[in-house]
Amino acid sequence: MLQLKIPPPIYALSIALIMWLSSQYFPVAQLISSPWNDVGIVVMLLAIFLDFSSLYLFFKKRTTPNPMKPEFTTGLVTNGLYKISRNPMYLGMLIILFGFAIFLGNLTSFLVLPAFYIVITEMQIKPEERILEKKFGKEFLDYKNKVRRWL
Repeated sequence: MLQLKIPPPIYALSIALIMWLSSQYFPVAQLISSPWNDVGIVVMLLAIFLDFSSLYLFFKKRTTPNPMKPEFTTGLVTNGLYKISRNPMYLGMLIILFGFAIFLGNLTSFLVLPAFYIVITEMQIKPEERILEKKFGKEFLDYKNKVRRWL
């Protein structure tokens, strides 16, 4: 099984490539034209900030941010953006892809976005949650019941 074997940024880059290819070779409708599509760059930059802010909280807590080895985590990060989303880094990646879709401006790039949501949920988030539940028990279950997976 490939769960927890492929780094999440690889999934995001793969989806971005599919978005670009689909907008180039299978354009359905141009929804956002220049210069308005440049808003996508701003969205991507804000999402990158969101990702790095979330990553910083792992270093501050002195636990591993390695998504491929959640069993090595030494503590749950539940502050900052983790108060509103259990997965702000994956949410940040989804927003980066949304910004890229805005930048591309084509309907086909937007149609590919759900693929990242589905793949990252099934291949990364759910396996991580099973490991964290085993490792932290009630503490993780309480957090899981209080904070939504995405938003």
